[in-house]
Amino acid sequence: MLIKEILDKDAEVNLFTRPRRFGKTLNMRMLQCFFEDTSETTGKDAASLFKGLKIMIAGEQYTTLIGIYPVVFLTFKDARMQLFEDAYSMLKDNIMGEFKRHSYILQDKLLIKEKERYECIMMGTGNIGEYSGALKFLCECLSIHHEKKAIVLIDEYDVPLEASWSNGYYNDMVNFIRPLLGTALKDNPFLEFATITGCLRISKESIFTGLNNLDVNSITGKNYTEYFGFTQEEISNMLAYYSLNSCADMVKEWYDGYLFGNTEVYNPWSSIKIVKDLCADIHSLPQPYWANTSSNSIVRTLIDKADDDAKADLDTLIAGGTIKKIIHEDITYDEVEKNIDNIWNFLFFTGYLKKVGEYADTENNIVLELTIPNIELLCIFRNKIQEWFKETIEQCDLSRLYTAVLEGDAQTFEDELSELLIDSISFYDNQENFYHGFLTGVLSKAKRYLVKSNRESGNGRSDIFMKNVSAKGKAVVFELKVAQNMQELSAKCDEALRQIDEKKYLRELEQEGYQHILKYGIAFCRKDCMVKIADSIIKE
Repeated sequence: MLIKEILDKDAEVNLFTRPRRFGKTLNMRMLQCFFEDTSETTGKDAASLFKGLKIMIAGEQYTTLIGIYPVVFLTFKDARMQLFEDAYSMLKDNIMGEFKRHSYILQDKLLIKEKERYECIMMGTGNIGEYSGALKFLCECLSIHHEKKAIVLIDEYDVPLEASWSNGYYNDMVNFIRPLLGTALKDNPFLEFATITGCLRISKESIFTGLNNLDVNSITGKNYTEYFGFTQEEISNMLAYYSLNSCADMVKEWYDGYLFGNTEVYNPWSSIKIVKDLCADIHSLPQPYWANTSSNSIVRTLIDKADDDAKADLDTLIAGGTIKKIIHEDITYDEVEKNIDNIWNFLFFTGYLKKVGEYADTENNIVLELTIPNIELLCIFRNKIQEWFKETIEQCDLSRLYTAVLEGDAQTFEDELSELLIDSISFYDNQENFYHGFLTGVLSKAKRYLVKSNRESGNGRSDIFMKNVSAKGKAVVFELKVAQNMQELSAKCDEALRQIDEKKYLRELEQEGYQHILKYGIAFCRKDCMVKIADSIIKE
């Protein structure tokens, strides 16, 4: 029904922006198969592909359009290169490939100069200016041969723009993409209609200069909402088909939560992946499949650039809360790092955040209430934050903290730990686990000391202990507690120290021959902590 709606709305140029792996390329291939005249290329009957599908009973005004147009199909998704020269070469190869695919038109009707220009582009001997105007020229040649205007399909148009932004050649790429698209889509008398897909709408001033016939369909729009991703009905049908109804809640928690317009949508890539795994083994555990299909560099950019307010927002999101941000679509990749708010925009439009509320502020800005859509995305945020924290720890000079720990200087240990907490991005869905992982990461870089964490195994041992590689050296036992408020910190430290004694956490270290054992009780309350050391810190 995407085909029907595109024809009904009759826009000259359609732009669909959706997150990665949400079916954009598949939909574009479907459009190509439906409209393209393949009589001189593959010779396949396009109508047979759509037999039994809804479009075939939608009416003759649609079915009579099957296989009657020349179609230009380009995908930019492979132009994710570190250098402009490599990205341009990839785009040039794709353009050359499309010219070769339609080389049958060289047989007649074209003028000698047109044939020479066509062959020059097809063989790769043209200059960058000729490739910038190649799409419009191909439309012209196809229209002359078929005596029909051409349909242009461009998939993942913003991939080279994103790559160029990440790798420092954004202006060079814009200067190539702007005329390539502009000449093909603006005032092109040989264009029937065009459809473009990408993750983001790029500012008209950047790419689509003067393109007034562009119909933008983003995730905030109300049209075409059910055609990218799976609806609840489609997921329910798929699970029923494979006798996996018992897994419905799990699939929903992990992969649902996107909102396109007013339509609830599942991530189709991840939904298919988990169903495939469940068919092989009903006990398969869900995974963040989507994390492996994209660099997730935008999440890392947010973490790297985050000020105190942004870190607090991340804490809120990962704890399951919502944040409010002004959202606007007309931004460019080169603006992403100029303002932290632009990064929130990117996260929303690329699928990392979901809208749960909307209103206009006093200045008529659109403000969205945003949250993390599902467990899969929560895992991606957490993993990126953990990577960032590990790298941060590796760059920090923690010698003062380690010296304080081993010399029994609880106050200095507390001061150093507090500074690290202030700079960290925390999450509180399971508070003790966060602080446990936090402290384990801090201690793990101490030279000549082994750090062991027992919390995950649930074996009743101390939270963390660290020990010198030699039993002649010192060992340290840490017990962690979480306070509900600042007033509880001291009592929670005392409780932790009592637990070390009552549960005889030192026994294992004593049996290994350690004589110098320090005992710390540590209490946390969000970004604050208190550290106490037992009165008798050395076992003689």
